[in-house]
Amino acid sequence: MDTPSRQASRLRPPASTEDAPVRAVLGPTNTGKTHLALERMLAHSSGIMGFPLRLLARENYERMVRLKGVRAVGLITGEEKIIPSGARWFSCTVEAMPMDRPVDFIAVDEIQLCADPERGHVFTDRLLNARGQAETLFLGAETIAPLLRTLIRGIEIEARPRLSELSYTGFTRLSRLPPRSAIVAFSAGDVYAIAEAIRRRRGGCAVVMGQLSPRTRNAQVELYQKREVDYLVATDAIGMGLNMDIQHVAFAGLYKFDGSRRRMLAPAEVAQIAGRAGRGAQDGTFGTTGDCPPLPENIAEAVENHQFEALHHLYWRNSALDYSSPRALYASLCQKPPYAGLRAAEPASDIIVLSALMRDTAIQSLTKEPGRTRLLWEVCQIPDFRKLGEDSHIRQCAQIFTVLVKEGHLPSSWLEPRLANLERTEGDIDALMQRLMGIRIWAYVSTRSDWVENPQLWRSRTRTIEDTLSDLLHERLAARFVDKRATSLARRLEEADSKPLLSAITRTGEVSVEGHAVGHMQGFAFIPDQEAARSDQPLLMRAARRAARSEIPRRVTQFLQTPDESLTLDPATGTLLWFGDTIGHLQKGQELLRPAVHVTTAEFLEPSHRERIRMRLTAFVESTLHSTLAPLFRAAHAVADKPTLRGLVHGLTEQGGVMTLPANSNLNKKDSHFLHKLGLRLGDGLLFCPQLLRPRPMTLRALLVQLHTGQPVPPLPKPGAVSRRLPPDTKLSAQERAVLLQIGWHSAADFLIRLDIAQETQKTLSELASRSGGCPLQPGMASRLGVPAADLPLVLTDLGLRVQKASVLSKKQFGPATPTLLLPPRPTAPERKGRKNSPRARRQIMQDNTGPFAALAVLQKRR
Repeated sequence: MDTPSRQASRLRPPASTEDAPVRAVLGPTNTGKTHLALERMLAHSSGIMGFPLRLLARENYERMVRLKGVRAVGLITGEEKIIPSGARWFSCTVEAMPMDRPVDFIAVDEIQLCADPERGHVFTDRLLNARGQAETLFLGAETIAPLLRTLIRGIEIEARPRLSELSYTGFTRLSRLPPRSAIVAFSAGDVYAIAEAIRRRRGGCAVVMGQLSPRTRNAQVELYQKREVDYLVATDAIGMGLNMDIQHVAFAGLYKFDGSRRRMLAPAEVAQIAGRAGRGAQDGTFGTTGDCPPLPENIAEAVENHQFEALHHLYWRNSALDYSSPRALYASLCQKPPYAGLRAAEPASDIIVLSALMRDTAIQSLTKEPGRTRLLWEVCQIPDFRKLGEDSHIRQCAQIFTVLVKEGHLPSSWLEPRLANLERTEGDIDALMQRLMGIRIWAYVSTRSDWVENPQLWRSRTRTIEDTLSDLLHERLAARFVDKRATSLARRLEEADSKPLLSAITRTGEVSVEGHAVGHMQGFAFIPDQEAARSDQPLLMRAARRAARSEIPRRVTQFLQTPDESLTLDPATGTLLWFGDTIGHLQKGQELLRPAVHVTTAEFLEPSHRERIRMRLTAFVESTLHSTLAPLFRAAHAVADKPTLRGLVHGLTEQGGVMTLPANSNLNKKDSHFLHKLGLRLGDGLLFCPQLLRPRPMTLRALLVQLHTGQPVPPLPKPGAVSRRLPPDTKLSAQERAVLLQIGWHSAADFLIRLDIAQETQKTLSELASRSGGCPLQPGMASRLGVPAADLPLVLTDLGLRVQKASVLSKKQFGPATPTLLLPPRPTAPERKGRKNSPRARRQIMQDNTGPFAALAVLQKRR
């Protein structure tokens, strides 16, 4: 371990006369500092540049790749490592800078973050120890200049002025903020509330928060940069390096939680965020909005003039560590700063985890061997992206360390279940963001090649999951906070003259402006006339939409008061209509006979209006189902006081009128007779309601089954038909057969037979064959089933009947040919054993034989 004297010597500022020059370029935002640093680095044969955010490291990596090629540039962050074998220039986060790699040039951006209580000690370490062999450059705010001169002897400091002016405009109402504005809040709840208000009033906005992944954040920024929206709602995450076309920054609050307390923003922090307004030579403005009062005069003046109080101290933590034991490591981390101007860093997440784990007896037993303490410290430095509480992160680090020690690496079988839950794509915005934070931890772990089994696989896997969740989160944010049509409308209203135009809506729904018809109301939606929509008269369309917006409350009230006769449910498509106009449709619900109702989107419908319409339609759908499927509901009501039948009929209701009987349902004759009186039929292991097989109930039930199962229903026979031949080469799967049976169609051979006809035919012919001992098929049987006579034997066979095909006599045989015979059912095993030698059994054997005499025996008996 380094002694304190040796450590102080290592940290002592180098003399500029002997070592490579150390320079600092300081100034406010929009001074071109980062651009200068990249130019300087790429002018050297090798270099490393550290950025405060992974997003900025990635952005500048891509810029360097465009200039130098993908093989010459590397990217190193906690969660990503792209290191080509010939890489000469590296874009990194400050924490991930490879301090052991000698390069000609080193730069650190936003060096004033040395004064940040949470991450400042990392920036201070780079300030004191990171040096390029030919040049070292620090970029940041002028507030750090006095401490730079104290800590680094001979440093060259260059002050750069802002390229454009930044002016304070005071308070502006949210509804009156100019386009190309960024609204800044300091909690996710405030960001969502403001974004929702912007969507309602101005059409939509992009959202940028620190919890978003770089990919999601870039997608949201692109949404704004492409002018698909004119407003950006963000946290102070936009204060670091996001260069966008922002003309005005509006603060919706001036207080933030910094990890330990809620405090007011310092003037320099206000300037860092406000400085996003105006880029290049374009001037910018800043102010307040929402519930935020105007800025104090002294702060506004300081931001405009870029004059702030200098930093008094920087945070420092020892980086020359003693790994002989966890306690020695902890002691070395807690050493006091070696000289003035530095302050001991606040306990960060890694020290808190170390302090907890070194008291764990199980961890103590695993750190007795050499090298284990260093591994423990590396595990403690895993970032706590999830922010679920210290205990949760400590437990996770303990698990990772324990597996690493016992297994030598993290096995794929151990990692797989931990990633499986993070791959899910359902849930709201907050759920997706939480999964993104979780996958970032495993992305960090997978960058350690010595930690994971098959590191390349897990790097690719975590990156794929993060990209998928990021894209989905962007889509959810855009869907929630962006209304493109309303955005376009808002722009036209901004550009239009404020002179009001006369507009009106007739009783038939026609919309007119200044006496000209420009469209009509269809349900609750305004449908513009095609000719008017193509015209270059935006004022007419603005007035028409204003008229449509004012019409909505009246039409909603009218809808709620109209009788059910004005509503229609299309049983074939599930569309809900009001006076012939589509206003909603059915969707899958929790139960088959309780479908959900979705109200058709209309741009002027408020959420409260939409909910009242949905409730009215839900009541209408329920009434329609009870009317159309009345026999089923009557049967359920009739058995309410009969426990033995109540569950059975309840199951029949849940299945929509056709149900496969449970194996243990042994009904007595009394119960069977009662079900028959209710209009229900038992047969061949099924219970069904024949009245629901009529055309209208059948069509409605087919729709409900399709919605509930999610399975497409094959084309059914025409209304009133009892059968239909399937198209050639149609092969029904078992799932399709089950769906058809639930609707009321039995598949037999190449036909669909209506269930009641199939059941009745099977029962009648089975009884006939049993009584007669077998009989010839009659032509009328085919017409009863609605199938050709030639196909009848195959159909009956699929219905479970025994059919013996007709045979043709050879030239050497005499007598009548054997006709197609309907044979009695085969006796069960007990019946065969008990009647093995009975006369009837012998006759049965004779009748099962083929030939002319068997046919004569049957014909004789029928005489």
